[in-house]
Amino acid sequence: MGTVTLGVSIAVPEPHGSLLQERRAGFGDPAAHGIPTHVTLLPPTEVDRAALPAIERHLEEVAGLGRPFPMRLSGTGTFRPLSPVVFVRIAEGADACTWLQKQVRDASGPVARELQFPYHPHVTVAHGIDEAAMDRAFAELAEYAAEWSVTGFALYEQGPDAVWRKLREFSFGSATVPAQGEPQDSCTPRGPLPTA
Repeated sequence: MGTVTLGVSIAVPEPHGSLLQERRAGFGDPAAHGIPTHVTLLPPTEVDRAALPAIERHLEEVAGLGRPFPMRLSGTGTFRPLSPVVFVRIAEGADACTWLQKQVRDASGPVARELQFPYHPHVTVAHGIDEAAMDRAFAELAEYAAEWSVTGFALYEQGPDAVWRKLREFSFGSATVPAQGEPQDSCTPRGPLPTA
């Protein structure tokens, strides 16, 4: 069946998502229109296509443990010189994102993996472009702010055209309750979702 490249993320809702995507394109980032504006929970990960049903079941369980939380974006940051990225900072909701991504990448799950860098939730607005354009992104969005309530996350697949497309959304608290008599271990919460 071959392999697919998947990612899991929290979408930045409208009108904020389109606005930041257009700004990213305006800074000269060629990937802007292929990447919906988001907060990453699982970075691009290559898996066997046959593993998709197990991955979706795992994400259902993770979402079932989650609860809505406030997300607030404020100002900019950068990973330079370590990585050529400028981002909008998460001022509220970072702890909840960190908890979620740990559950998604859990060692017992189907997408267990180590990260290249320590997890730092953010919204990328420029990546891999020239330094002057990165500086402009950092300065022009320094006063940017947005907030909303996060109610779930989504699974995405990267196509051969490098465009990321949503496969499925997972809403918090929506894990299927087992029928009477079925084992319930897989739905046992592993801990509360932080609200900070």
